[in-house]
Amino acid sequence: MRAAAVAARDKLDDPDQNFYENYICDSNRNYTHSCDRELDTLIDQQSAESDQEKRRRLVSEIDRRLQDRVVRPILYHMRQATCWRPEVKGLNIQVNSIYNGWRMEEVWLDK
Repeated sequence: MRAAAVAARDKLDDPDQNFYENYICDSNRNYTHSCDRELDTLIDQQSAESDQEKRRRLVSEIDRRLQDRVVRPILYHMRQATCWRPEVKGLNIQVNSIYNGWRMEEVWLDK
């Protein structure tokens, strides 16, 4: 894996927000009303897992389960581009979503 891809991979946002808001049985934002208690257990397990590689495997398993059950089918994924001035430093663009969290905790201007 290229160094840039590894760096981007390690900075991805935590999947908990997406999983807990959209897929657990008791969430008010589970608009598909899909309920899979085993999936809820997997989501809890990945959230508590401190080993990154084990957690990645759990997240992949959750993703496969969601796709196999067609809980929320992905119909398309828009590509978009972002640009900024060279003096903007520390901006971390989220590469795994059409929604960018615009996390500004580490952004600074080099002027």
